[in-house]
Amino acid sequence: MTTLKETHQLEQQTDVYDSSVYPDLIRRSLRYLSIGYPVHFTGGSGIGKTSLALHVAKQLKRPILFLSGNRELSNEDLIGAFSGYDRRKLKDNYVRSVLKLEENVTESWQQGRLYEAVKNGYTVIYDEFTRSQPETNNLFLSILQENILPLYGTKRTASYIDVHPEFSVIFTSNPIEYTGVYQTQDALLDRMVNLPLDPIDQETEVRILLSKVEVTQAEAEVIVSFVGKARELCSENSKAGGPSLRTSIMIAKTADQAQIPIDGKDEEFQKLCLDMTLFTLVTCGNEDSEKIKNKVITACKNIERGESNE
Repeated sequence: MTTLKETHQLEQQTDVYDSSVYPDLIRRSLRYLSIGYPVHFTGGSGIGKTSLALHVAKQLKRPILFLSGNRELSNEDLIGAFSGYDRRKLKDNYVRSVLKLEENVTESWQQGRLYEAVKNGYTVIYDEFTRSQPETNNLFLSILQENILPLYGTKRTASYIDVHPEFSVIFTSNPIEYTGVYQTQDALLDRMVNLPLDPIDQETEVRILLSKVEVTQAEAEVIVSFVGKARELCSENSKAGGPSLRTSIMIAKTADQAQIPIDGKDEEFQKLCLDMTLFTLVTCGNEDSEKIKNKVITACKNIERGESNE
C-alpha cells in the first residue's frame, strides 16, 4: 500500500492528463463518482489507466489513497489488526514503608489504510485490483452495497464502521488474459461502472510524451512512430499488445538524459530502441531474436525525423 505522501509524489509524476486527453471519459467518470458509483478503468498495459485514475481523483479534491493489488494483500492490511500488547507499570510509594505496584496490559490496534479512507472520506485508487485474491476483494462488496466496512476478525467492540459520504473508489485492471490476474466476481463488477480504455492513438501519445519529457514535437513523433512500428511486429495471435506508451517515455527520457540524438539513422539511438523493445517483441512474437533484432533496426532506420504519423 502507498501512504498519502507517497501518493502525492506518484500523482506529481504520472498526472499528464488535461481536457484534451479522454475529455468525455473524464467528464462521465466524474459524474458517476459524484453520484456515488465507483468507476473501473480496464485495458491493456501501458495505456495510461493509472495516470487517468490519478487525474480523475484529483478533480474530487479529497485526500487520495493509492492501493496496489497483489496476491499478498489481506483483510488485515486493509482493515487493520491488533499488533501486540502495551504494558504500563505504576509504582506507588506514597507511604515510604509500602510499595504498591500496578500493571495494566492493553492490546495495541494498528489501523488499516482502507479503514482510514472509509472513515474519513478519501478517494481510493485501487490499481490492478484483479491481482489481489478474490477473497480480499470481497471486502468491497459490503462497502459498495451496504455502505459499511466490516471489521472481520479484529476483536473490536463494533462489527463495522459506516462509509463516509464523500468516500469514493476508482479501480483499474488489465484484461483477464494477463499473467497474475484473478477472475473478478460478477457481484463486484456489477457494483461498479466498467469503462474499457481504447488504445491511445499516435497523436495523443505524442502529446503525452511532450508533457512528460523535454523533447521537441519532431523528436516525439520519431519515438512514437518507431514504437508504433514495433507494435506491428508482435504476432497477431499474441495476447500482449507489444511495446506500450511506457516504452515511448523510457526511450525519450533515456535519449534526453544521455544526450542521444533522436534520429533513426543514429547508431546509439538504434541500440536504445533495441534495448527497450527486444524482450517484449521476442515474448510476443514467433520468430527468433536475431530476426527480430534485424526488423527492429530496420524499423528504426526507416523513421525519419519529422515524419508524420499516419
